[in-house]
Amino acid sequence: MSEPRPSDRHDASEPDDTFEEIVGEETQRDPDLAVIEAGSRTLRTYGGAPQADVVPARPADPETDKALRAVEQELAGRWGETKLEPSVTRIAALMDVLGEPQRAYPSIHITGTNGKTSTARMIEALLNAFELRTGRYTSPHVQSITERISLDGAPIAPERFIETYGDVKPYVEMVDAQQPYRLSFFEVLTGMAYAAFADAPVDVAVVEVGMGGTWDATNVIDSTVAVVTPISLDHTDRLGATPAEIAGEKSGIIKEGATVILAQQPVDAAQVMLKKAVEVDATVAREGMEFGVTSREVAVGGQLLTLRGLGGEYEEIFLPLYGAHQAHNAAVALAAVEAFFGIGAEQARSLDIDAIRKAFASVVSPGRLEVVRSSPTVVLDAAHNPAGARAAADGISEAFSFSRLIGVVGTSGDKDVRGLLEALEPILAEIVVTQNSTDRALDADELAAIAVEVFGDDRVQVEPRLDDALEAAITLAEEEDEYAGAGVLVTGSVITVGEARLLLGRG
Repeated sequence: MSEPRPSDRHDASEPDDTFEEIVGEETQRDPDLAVIEAGSRTLRTYGGAPQADVVPARPADPETDKALRAVEQELAGRWGETKLEPSVTRIAALMDVLGEPQRAYPSIHITGTNGKTSTARMIEALLNAFELRTGRYTSPHVQSITERISLDGAPIAPERFIETYGDVKPYVEMVDAQQPYRLSFFEVLTGMAYAAFADAPVDVAVVEVGMGGTWDATNVIDSTVAVVTPISLDHTDRLGATPAEIAGEKSGIIKEGATVILAQQPVDAAQVMLKKAVEVDATVAREGMEFGVTSREVAVGGQLLTLRGLGGEYEEIFLPLYGAHQAHNAAVALAAVEAFFGIGAEQARSLDIDAIRKAFASVVSPGRLEVVRSSPTVVLDAAHNPAGARAAADGISEAFSFSRLIGVVGTSGDKDVRGLLEALEPILAEIVVTQNSTDRALDADELAAIAVEVFGDDRVQVEPRLDDALEAAITLAEEEDEYAGAGVLVTGSVITVGEARLLLGRG
């Protein structure tokens, strides 16, 4: 156990002295950041260490569960996440009547097509390692709506979620009455997140866009750091038919004078991002140029990395996630946190390597090449577009030595299903097509018709119920001794993965 800091031993009855003492220790830090961290560490002296980040189950208390279900039902009565009126008019009106809570803290804003949530979790872990209080807002959730709003690395408590909804509800109704359309499900949740972060209070918010950027409900923050994960084709009916068109929408999160952390991109998407950065006088750091992955090797339970950040090289970083894509997400997350601390543009120094190692070693990303069962091994991955499926396939091939892999696939109807299946076909011996419980799910028979064209009739089995599909896949994986190294991959949708996670006893 490490030696307690002076602040940890300090008498809790003297918070002002503790605060000044910590500020005095931070002589090498930017003064504003020193004050932020000192305030955070003073709060942590009283509040204890943050909880581990988990996927929460339903509340154990019946009354709390009943109240949470009532909130979920009210939110579900609003426009869903797939029905949009592209503007920030309503969310801006809500922020106005709430007193602009999103301006009470600095923020890091994340857009892109794939990797946003994993990158957000890594950024959060890094900031927590430097003892900053964090708020994280991500979507969609794997199992519980409360996952979307996290404080200090843990999903918001259901009681606090309910309380936050109760606090903002009168203001939501006020805005509803003034607008042509009511606030959507996602807009209300965004308002709740920003209010919860201000109330906590957090030192920094890590915010993932819902869709796009320019008109996304999250885009009422003025982030000093804008992160763009890899862009590929998804939501083409709303964002555009080419990477460049999609990048045009996503570039809307880049604010004047910000720092842009740009993951590796298609050339046309990168050009759009760079042009926007020039227009608003933003600084750009590009993966492969100013930062990146220097080396990586597969390790037990994850991978071992050397990352080149904006302030230097960081060696022997263990990341307990699989796949090259997660290594690239880690490089992006590290650069984002360095930029937040002013490293690169303002300061030529590195972050503390021990803190970096500790942070990355603690990262979890449920539903992203997540092993949830053994004998046979069952892996969950929330890939829902071709690029995500290719990353998952590469990660499976690299990190696992399955003699035979059975797929359980359930997708949404608005996705490039053929492209997703074609990306998975090389690694799957057989596929069990199914559907999740939502009305967005593609009918299992429709999915099967496409799967037969990609895999052939003899490799496709149809099980409309997800529980039956899981049982069928596990049986196929176990059926012959020669396939003792067989496994199951459940994929196609975050919702499918979340429901499978519950069925497999991980909820």
